[in-house]
Amino acid sequence: MSPTTPFAEAAEALRDKLVDLRRRVHRQPEIGLHLPKTQAAVLEALSGLPLEITTGQSLSSVVAVLRGGRPGPTVLLRGDMDALPVQELTGLEYASEIDGVMHACGHDMHVAFLAGAAHLLSGVRGELPGSVVFMFQPAEEGPGGVKPMIDEGLLAASGELPVAAYALHVTSALDPYGQFVTRKGTMFAAADTLHVTVVGQGGHGSMPQHAKDPIPAACEMVLALQTFVTRAIDVFDPAVITVGKFAAGTVENVIPSSASFSATLRSFSLATRERVRTGIADVVQGIAAAHGLTAEAQYVEGYPVTVNDDREVDFAADTVRDLFGEDRFGWMKVPEPGAEDMSFVLERVPGAYLNVGACPPELDYRTAPLNHAAEARYDDTLVPDGARLLAELAWRRLTRDG
Repeated sequence: MSPTTPFAEAAEALRDKLVDLRRRVHRQPEIGLHLPKTQAAVLEALSGLPLEITTGQSLSSVVAVLRGGRPGPTVLLRGDMDALPVQELTGLEYASEIDGVMHACGHDMHVAFLAGAAHLLSGVRGELPGSVVFMFQPAEEGPGGVKPMIDEGLLAASGELPVAAYALHVTSALDPYGQFVTRKGTMFAAADTLHVTVVGQGGHGSMPQHAKDPIPAACEMVLALQTFVTRAIDVFDPAVITVGKFAAGTVENVIPSSASFSATLRSFSLATRERVRTGIADVVQGIAAAHGLTAEAQYVEGYPVTVNDDREVDFAADTVRDLFGEDRFGWMKVPEPGAEDMSFVLERVPGAYLNVGACPPELDYRTAPLNHAAEARYDDTLVPDGARLLAELAWRRLTRDG
C-alpha cells in the first residue's frame, strides 16, 4: 500500500486558483502547434515550483520535470492544451473571446488538471522516490504535437525513459459527471487519410463516348470502399471509411478530365490498419483500370491506435475506486473511433488513458452536446479531482514498490 498523501485537502485548497487558470485559458483559446498565450499561462501557473522547465523549439510545448528527494524511476503525466476552430455558443460568462475559436474539447480543463498535479506533487517532493514529467502538449487536434515533442527529447526529459504514462480527458456527454472510464487494450482508433485523384479525358457532356469520364469511376470507388470494409475486414476487428470530400467538374455539360475525393480511415488494430492500407489501393486501381482510367491514391498516416496497458489500467482503476468510491469508476465496453496522438507515447511507454465525465449536473449527460460541439460545456468543479487523480497515479506508481 502506498503511503497516505495530503492530496485531497491540498487539491481543494487549489480549487480557486485552478478554476481561474482553466477559465483564463478558455477565454483565450489557440489552435495548432503555436499557443503562445496558453504557454505563458502554463509557465505562470508553474512559477515558483521546484521544476526543471523546457519549452518547445518547433511548437509551444512545456515539459516540466520534478525530481523527487529519493531515487526512483520516472512517470509521465500528459495534458493537451489546444482548442478548435469552432464558434462558441455556450453563453458562459467566461466564453471564448477569440472569434471562431473555442475549447470545444475541454483541453483547458486538462491544463488545469496537470498544473494542479504539478503543485500537489511538488508539495511531497522530499518523499517522492523518482521523477515526474509533466507534458503540456499543443496540437492534439492536429497536426499532432506528440511526435515533435518526442523528437525534441520528451521521453528522455528526466534522463531515462518513463516506466508509465497517464492521461486524462474530459467528456461533455455520454459519461455521468465525475465518472472515470477506461478499458484495457485498444482505447481509440488509428486515424489515417486517403486522397484519390481519378484521371480521365474531358469532353462534351452530350458525347461521353468520345471522352473518358472520371466521375462514374470515382463514384464507384466510393461505394466499393464501403463494400471493402464489410467483406474484406473482420467484423470483430473493424474499420471505418468515410468519404467526406468529393470534387469534380465545373458545369453540367462538360465532362471533366479528373475527379477527386478524400476519406478518413479508422482502424482498431495494427493488422487491420495494414489491411486497409493495402486493400484500398487494390480497390481504387482496379476500378480505374476497368474504366480505362488512371488513379493516384495517396495514403497519409495519422495517429496510430491508442493502446492501454492491462496492468496500468487495473492500477488506475483501483486508484480511482480508492480515492472516489466504486461508483466513480466504469469500464468502457468498446473502443472509441476517435483518435489520439497520446498513442505515440503509449507505443513506447506502458500506460493508461482515462476519460472523465464533466457534463454539468443540470444537463442530461445522455443527450448533452458532445465534445467538439459549439454548445459543449464542461463543469470545472471537477478540476480538483482531475488534478488529484493525476498526482495520485504518479505518487502511487512510484511508491508502490517502495
